[in-house]
Amino acid sequence: MSRIAIVNKDKCNPVNCGNHFCMRICPRNMLGEECIVKGPDSKPIIDEVLCTGCGICTHRCIFEAIRIINLPEALKENPVHRFGANAFELFHLPIPKKGKVVGIIGRNGIGKSTAFNILSGKVIPNLGNYNKEPSKEEIIAKYSTTQLGDYFRQLYANKIVVSYKPQRIELLPKVYSGKVGALLKKIDERKISEKLMKELELENLKDRELSQLSGGELQKVAIIAAASKKADVYYFDEPASFLDVTARIKVAKLIRDLAEDSAVLVVEHDLATIDYISDEIQIVYGQAGAYGVISNSQGVSRGINEYLDGFITSDNVRFRDYSIVFGKYNVEKRRHEILFELPEFEKSFGDFKLKTIKGEIIKGEVMTIMGANGLGKTTFLKLLAGEIKPDKGLVKEKIKIAYKVQYPTSDVEGTVQMWLLKSARELFNSGWYKQNILEKLGLNKLLDNEIKHLSGGELQKVYIAVTLSQDADIYAFDEPSAFIDVEDRLKVAEVIKEFIIKKDKAAIVVDHDVQFIDYISDSMLVFEGVPGKHGKVEGPLSKTDGMNKVLKMLDITYRVDKENNRPRINKHNSALDKTQKKENKYYRS
Repeated sequence: MSRIAIVNKDKCNPVNCGNHFCMRICPRNMLGEECIVKGPDSKPIIDEVLCTGCGICTHRCIFEAIRIINLPEALKENPVHRFGANAFELFHLPIPKKGKVVGIIGRNGIGKSTAFNILSGKVIPNLGNYNKEPSKEEIIAKYSTTQLGDYFRQLYANKIVVSYKPQRIELLPKVYSGKVGALLKKIDERKISEKLMKELELENLKDRELSQLSGGELQKVAIIAAASKKADVYYFDEPASFLDVTARIKVAKLIRDLAEDSAVLVVEHDLATIDYISDEIQIVYGQAGAYGVISNSQGVSRGINEYLDGFITSDNVRFRDYSIVFGKYNVEKRRHEILFELPEFEKSFGDFKLKTIKGEIIKGEVMTIMGANGLGKTTFLKLLAGEIKPDKGLVKEKIKIAYKVQYPTSDVEGTVQMWLLKSARELFNSGWYKQNILEKLGLNKLLDNEIKHLSGGELQKVYIAVTLSQDADIYAFDEPSAFIDVEDRLKVAEVIKEFIIKKDKAAIVVDHDVQFIDYISDSMLVFEGVPGKHGKVEGPLSKTDGMNKVLKMLDITYRVDKENNRPRINKHNSALDKTQKKENKYYRS
């Protein structure tokens, strides 16, 4: 079995470990061989041919900087690209296909962005030989007998144009400034930006500054910007984030229309959206920061189900030792004890007005909030958290609210551990915190990382942990599933749910991922109204009634897959869609 060695140079501290402790305890080094040697930067380099995989260096490194990983038996060839000695490597690539939308699903940190950088020409792959300058001619020759051969030939001849919609749309106002209409018109090579703005309900925002847009509005602008360019390949990185269900379907149609004359690649963690939008699926698996493998393409339903099962039939590879089967979070029936009574609020911003009604928040429960974008859901959370003051209404009770903002920012100095310690204090060193917060969210491996260097998903999980680290009565989360992959979404839901039950507190969660809401919710507030004009709140309702009301309002029906219980959007006016609407069951669970 082939193996790779990964040395995390940010964690490695050869001076404080006892002068390259790993070199002194390596059995092959003790025999006089040079399995682990000192590199030019004084960090260790591990010879992967000499390494026997004994794991001694891994287990005894006090900084947890070394990983020895056995690769799947099916991987016989060299990687497409490797970043250096004992660094991340990528096997295989997605295959852009004209006339098709190829959906790419997989965990964060296993090479999806690297693959795109290769396919866009930003990175020339080194075929695993990181000591040699990569050659375009070698790449063309390497793939000459495959579907990618002609692609690379045209790419390197500057005959392929790529348009890219980035993941971190909340960073766009830091790069671009100006009014929405003018910015889109400036880059509109296909003369369709006005049409797309109308389809995505942005025509009223033409004269608004980019910096004044909400997350959903920024997402729509970024999608329109990418779609307005003349391109041979369109790449959309998480286009569903911050969008409500209706907007996701409209965006899916927009993206599918692009595939008529071009190739489209879409990375998305919302399985209902990737199911609805794709013609084919390519699964990406591996270990974050170590290696990634992109599988062959297959049918959408089969591809998603195999991803959830953790076994790829065509590759004969099991990449996860458990299957993901969606279900309800089961808890014992609790006494109905009111923690907080929601007051009536009124708040106006320009032409927009939000009005809420009285309600109750129950101890040990998670109340979710659903509704279209632009109806005041985030405003509601900010009112409760005291970040903004209502025009009418008052929180009479003294209640502590910890609030996770909608858009996590990396403009924080220091490491993950420093920030968590500041919030958690003595709780940070407790066994319960380490097991139920750090380990379950995968933050124990990130403690020494600088906040400013975290990915979108890592940053989101840190913000969730910081929120749970505070002493509060109510924990409010604004779109906690954004940028987080499928496996981690369920873990986030479990962490929040278990914390609320154990601490006898309450949580309020705003999100648009139907599966995430279904899994975590005990009750629901439904936001109605006209986006950007007025919003009103109904509830709390039971989860079933709330979900049904929201989807009926949006004229969308969902069914549940029989194999793994994942939610799937019914095609509009399909037989199932008509049947469920007739039965008034817009969400069939």
